[in-house]
Amino acid sequence: MAAPSETGMLDDGAGNRMYWETCGNPKGTPVLFLHGGPGSGCSDGQRRLFDANVFRGVLFDQRGCGRSRPLASDADADLSGNTTAHLIADIERLREHLGVDRWIVLGVSWGSTLGLAYAQAYPTRVAALLLALVTTTSRSEVRWLTQDVGRIFPREWDRFASAVPDSMRHMPLVDAYAELLFDPDAATRAGAARAWCAWEDAHVSLAPTHAPDRKFEDPVFRLAFARLVTHYWRHGAFLEEGQLLRDASILNGIPGVLIHGRFDVSSPLDTAWQLSRRWTTSRLEVIEDAGHGGSGVVAAMLRALAEFAPNGARSLR
Repeated sequence: MAAPSETGMLDDGAGNRMYWETCGNPKGTPVLFLHGGPGSGCSDGQRRLFDANVFRGVLFDQRGCGRSRPLASDADADLSGNTTAHLIADIERLREHLGVDRWIVLGVSWGSTLGLAYAQAYPTRVAALLLALVTTTSRSEVRWLTQDVGRIFPREWDRFASAVPDSMRHMPLVDAYAELLFDPDAATRAGAARAWCAWEDAHVSLAPTHAPDRKFEDPVFRLAFARLVTHYWRHGAFLEEGQLLRDASILNGIPGVLIHGRFDVSSPLDTAWQLSRRWTTSRLEVIEDAGHGGSGVVAAMLRALAEFAPNGARSLR
């Protein structure tokens, strides 16, 4: 595994320090990678997405997770300064720090929501947009993920819902979990994080190559991840309902590829379909044997990146 070319911690001036790294060709076409979750953080293996001769890959751990500090799992964690607007500002701060004028933006799962929000806020800074496992984190999508998809996984959903105490059963599950994850009792917090992450692993399991996420074995990761996901989900990603689809025409003129698995029940295909209909310079590629992830999705991402290479099939001008 190649080591990063550069690493650093970018300070926002308000106590948040964001870990970032670059890899590949320092003079290559810059590509920003936006990880999922929210709260998954970046991994070393994600550097493999970038042809080291062609691209300058830029990866960073979003606020509250990975190697960024402070962590959402900290005892005194305060997530009030962790919103989509804050993350967009972090991206712009990183772009300016690295001296990048325009870059390709690659977002996966939650990263596709963040990539869309960033591109709609700063369209002149986006040379191309590649989104995989597309979601807009709308309240209707969150309701599907925490309630309706239980019709496909009834046993797992029953365990997920039953972990909420009777006194909180009147609340939407995402709100109940968000409160349990900050409960004063450490055992309550740990149990809620374990139950939330077990449900996360269940509803992505239709991918043919799915294996349980080993990161969920780490109690610190579990708590940070679950806190961040519930924080963003209960607030509909801090966006107006339907905003990212409504404003998709802002992206017209930006070349894009949307990659989605036919069997993705975590993020049903209709969101990517609706986005492709409104964003006229995008193409939707459906991977017929994939769910929410898998080797077929990764292969499609590599092909799409190759299109956007300087000598690829698509022009970035």
